Amino acid sequence: MNKKRVVIGMSGASGAPYALQVVQTLLGRGDTVHIILTEAAWRVLKEEHGWVLSNREAFLQSQFKGLPGELIYHPLKDIGASIASGSFQCDAMVVIPCSMGTLAKLAHGLSTNLLERTVDVMLKEKRKLVIVPREMPLSAIHLENMLKLAQNGAHILPAMPAFYHEPRSVEDMVRFVAGKVLDSIEVEHQLYKRWEGGK
Repeated sequence: MNKKRVVIGMSGASGAPYALQVVQTLLGRGDTVHIILTEAAWRVLKEEHGWVLSNREAFLQSQFKGLPGELIYHPLKDIGASIASGSFQCDAMVVIPCSMGTLAKLAHGLSTNLLERTVDVMLKEKRKLVIVPREMPLSAIHLENMLKLAQNGAHILPAMPAFYHEPRSVEDMVRFVAGKVLDSIEVEHQLYKRWEGGK
C-alpha cells in the first residue's frame, strides 16, 4: 500500500464526523496526517461530540490511539510550522468541514493563521487541495468564493450524501462523504458501496 502524507484542516462548520472519519481511515492505512483545527472547530467538536478540551493535543491523540498511522497536531497560531512552507512535501490537503467564513478567507488569499497559510501554500504550489463546504442554503457570495477557489485549482466537494448505496444509518452517510473525499485524493478505501449499474 502506498503511504500518504495528508494535511487535514477543520474549521467551524457543523460536520466534524466527516473529518474524523477521513482521519481515522487514513491513520488506519498507516498514513501520516497533519491536522489543524480552528477555535470554532474545537467548539463544534465539543457541541457535536461532547469532547473535553482541557488538553487538546493529548485528547485528540487519544481518539485515534492504536491506529498504525502517525497523527501530527499543529496549533492554529504556529505560523512557522513545517506545513506552512512550500518546501514541505505532502500528497494533499483537505479542509473538512469548511465554514463559509474560512472559505471567504481562503478565496481571497488571507493567511492570518496556519490553516489559511497552508491552503495558500497548496494553491501556489499547485498541489492537490480539497475543500468540503458545509452550509445551506448558499448565497451568491458563497458560490462566488467556491468558484474562485475552483478556478485556482481547488477541488470543491460539498458534503452532500447520496442514497444509491442504500444507507441504513447516519454513519453510512458520513462514510459516503468521507469516501468521496478519499477518492478525490486517490486513497483506497472500503467506506461505501460503489454503483455497479442499474438492476
